Amino acid sequence: MKKLLLILIIPFMLKSQEVIESSILHNDLTRSYILYIPDSYSETTTTSLVLNLHGYTSNAGQQMIYSNFYPIADEEGFILVHPEGTVDDNGFQFWNSNGTSQPISEVDDINFLSALIDTIVSEYNINTDRVYSMGMSNGGFMSYELACQLSDKIAAIASVTGSMNQSQITSCNPERPIPVMQIHGTSDPTVLYDGNPLWGITSVDDVISYWVDFNDCNIEPIVNYVEDINTFDLCTTEHYLYENGANGSSVELYKVINGGHTWPGALIPLVGNNTNQDFDASEKIWEFFNKYDINGLISSSNINEGMETEKKHIKRIDILGREIKNANIFIDIYNDGTISKKQLIK
Repeated sequence: MKKLLLILIIPFMLKSQEVIESSILHNDLTRSYILYIPDSYSETTTTSLVLNLHGYTSNAGQQMIYSNFYPIADEEGFILVHPEGTVDDNGFQFWNSNGTSQPISEVDDINFLSALIDTIVSEYNINTDRVYSMGMSNGGFMSYELACQLSDKIAAIASVTGSMNQSQITSCNPERPIPVMQIHGTSDPTVLYDGNPLWGITSVDDVISYWVDFNDCNIEPIVNYVEDINTFDLCTTEHYLYENGANGSSVELYKVINGGHTWPGALIPLVGNNTNQDFDASEKIWEFFNKYDINGLISSSNINEGMETEKKHIKRIDILGREIKNANIFIDIYNDGTISKKQLIK
């Protein structure tokens, strides 16, 4: 195990952090990964583990920097692991999920990631009920694969610009409801929002429908708009929440209108892709993960004192079913179930 000292030159966090670069031997292949251990980690206290999977042609280090998840790990005290995929015939790093267009059958990434989790659990004080996976693009496909095939270890997953192949959906066999978050741009030129029949990739809406049905969530979502605080990013976001699933599970979709193949909130621009700056994908993912363990909804995370409210921003529809563009409706949902409604006219 090799320990490196990483100096993070970030405007809001100027301090040194320990990063550990290591590897395990799996199926006669040396598989590498990068661990990020927050300063607050203590061997006497159990902590969560979050897998952060890179996209096709990327790598563990790039995903670590691009997603910028480590400040959240510092604040919340969980361990981050950035595994490395294998190299395909074109010389690019990738994950061998059923969502890959040309999988290499001898590479067993599901069992590799399972073994990696076991390795980290043996070396650190990990709460095995709170292991999560997120990923970018091909890493998002792989996170869905873990939800389908490794539900005995993965509590919840999130996919940013990833999706599912029809063969993944057909073979998906979770042992329990899996909370799922999807973040995707409608103008993604790489993993099309509406799917790609040539590669067997289903639409994002169909992926959401699959998990809503599997988790037995409410069919009708709560819809709200993310405030458009940055008009220069050329995109806006709609948030769809399908709740009340089995074990308190939910499915969430952040639909980035005119967004590209990017990680919302990322400070590194990608040419030809609009990166939404109205919300931080990493923050939303951790908020989502933090509500669940492998047994379902952690009830204490939802309980607020007094009469605090949750703001919901919903669409207003006229009698012909058309959305009224110049009106926004806000509702306050109180803990005792009462609802007040306020309308804001722009």
